Amino acid sequence: MSRTEAEFSEALAVVLRDLRAQCSVRPRVREDEDGPGVVLYAPDGSGHGVWAEPDGRPGVLTAEVADQVQGWAVEALWTAGEPAVWPRCPAHPDTHPLDAAVERGTAVWRCPRGTAPTVPVGELPSTE
Repeated sequence: MSRTEAEFSEALAVVLRDLRAQCSVRPRVREDEDGPGVVLYAPDGSGHGVWAEPDGRPGVLTAEVADQVQGWAVEALWTAGEPAVWPRCPAHPDTHPLDAAVERGTAVWRCPRGTAPTVPVGELPSTE
């Protein structure tokens, strides 16, 4: 496994930990046959590709992966007939998800309105 692939795999593992902590829909994760990255499959069989490459800035790769996984989660939740909000903003549940961003070199989830504390990606508390 190349350094790029290892960094991507590490970032994906951190984001999937958050997905398991707070999302009721679980993906089947498969390596992308057409290139680097993975495909997340929803229970309905739809797939969403995820891939990002390191660019040397701390936290950016993880935030990019988090953003792509969030896109999959929102679609999968909507298809399952659940509120299409992941991760839920603790200050505004069911109105908008937290955004993936980079603050001081760390990938974080943050409220787009700025009213909830940020949480490092990989450290969302479990809702189960």
